[in-house]
Amino acid sequence: MGKPTGFIEIQRQKPPARPVDERINDWREVYLPFPKGDLQLQGARCMDCGIPFCHEGCPLGNLIPDWNDFVYRDRWRAAIERLHATNNFPEFTGRVCPAPCEGACVLGINADPVSIKAVEVSIIDHAYEQGWIAAQPPTTRTWKKVAIVGSGPAGLAAADQLNRAGHSVTVFEKADRIGGLLRYGIPEFKMEKRVLDRRLNLMAEEGVVFRAGVDVGVDVPVERITSEYDAVLLAAGAGQPRDLAVPGRSLGGVHFAMEYLTLANRRCEGDAIPEETFISAEGKHVVIIGGGDTGADCLGTAHRQKAQSVTQLELMPMPPDSRAAGNPWPQWPHIFRVSSAHEEGGERLFAVNTQRCLADGDERIRALEAVKVEMVRRDGRVEFVPVPGSTFEIRAELVLLAMGFTGPERGALVNGLGVKLTERGNVWRDARWMTSVPGVFVAGDMQRGQSLIVWAIAEGRSAARGIDEYLMGESRLPAPVS
Repeated sequence: MGKPTGFIEIQRQKPPARPVDERINDWREVYLPFPKGDLQLQGARCMDCGIPFCHEGCPLGNLIPDWNDFVYRDRWRAAIERLHATNNFPEFTGRVCPAPCEGACVLGINADPVSIKAVEVSIIDHAYEQGWIAAQPPTTRTWKKVAIVGSGPAGLAAADQLNRAGHSVTVFEKADRIGGLLRYGIPEFKMEKRVLDRRLNLMAEEGVVFRAGVDVGVDVPVERITSEYDAVLLAAGAGQPRDLAVPGRSLGGVHFAMEYLTLANRRCEGDAIPEETFISAEGKHVVIIGGGDTGADCLGTAHRQKAQSVTQLELMPMPPDSRAAGNPWPQWPHIFRVSSAHEEGGERLFAVNTQRCLADGDERIRALEAVKVEMVRRDGRVEFVPVPGSTFEIRAELVLLAMGFTGPERGALVNGLGVKLTERGNVWRDARWMTSVPGVFVAGDMQRGQSLIVWAIAEGRSAARGIDEYLMGESRLPAPVS
């Protein structure tokens, strides 16, 4: 620990951000680089807590106090080495992870936690600027071939680890570009795709082979993949969106959030998308159903598309400003949060349930009928009871469903392989991350269900070790921490 009294003397500082009236007119990242001196002071807030609960809060087991101290002491080279020891892609997590480590920070018991996420992304960006991040291909090859299906954070982390172990890795992605949700689910204003491409170019230099536009099970039979490769990793995510089962759902103008975000991201990539197929919020009254990160991504996108109004509906009641009695530290704090997109405008309505979609004369959405609800617990179960007389209409010309995902798609990949599923519909695995099909492994949202990017990276690393042990009898890759 660099400064014993740092957590007492120095207050938490948010990373600098571009003004709202500037950033909603472009797609560049919201946050600016943290001034070096200010960031070092933020690192100095990391206290000598004895037991760093941030390690437990982070699924990757990031060595957070170490690199906080290195930043405070101006030892940036040591900081990036310690950061990369546990995290393959800190430039991703430092931008889009919700930072469960900060929720577990010991300082957060009675003060603002350390700005861990800001320190993390600053370390990796500084390392790139200094030219310290360069391709490091393995010195020897095992000539074992591994196929990875899916190029999101889980698949990419596994690919990176397995390539380091000397295996020949090919990543298959059904979309036309590599990156999964990092490419088409995360808006540019949260992470510019140059950040993703920079890392993908490094991995390609190191020997990872990327094959975009290949839908395994459709374009390539699953039998061919399992016969040509010594091991296969399924990392295709939980792409089955949760639908809205109400009358009028099929009206024009009601879309899943990922349909909307994907098209917006494609346009930012420079793709020419015909107006008749593009989903735009321009000039429309927009309603987003779902109050999570995906809903906030839709909110920020709608602002940049010049929506006339944006309302975000959340079934749960409004969270408190500070931890409730039943939500003690070091649990994840269920508190009211304001993302950069919320700072830009829009209205948030809590404890609201949608009852039906109302049509105009052309069978398009014109409004939603909703009702206020009260959350009650009965026999250990949570129910949402309509409040009598609280039904209301809200104008809506574009409705975006951001209510999460229910599991992996039941397409040619899952059905073709015949892998066992859990009761929740996810792909089953054993302790070695292998599915019910020998030689076929799984990681990320496909087996866990919808979760965080940091969990995906952690599981990709863990599955890589399981695959390495399967292929070689032992593994020198890091043991999983979660």
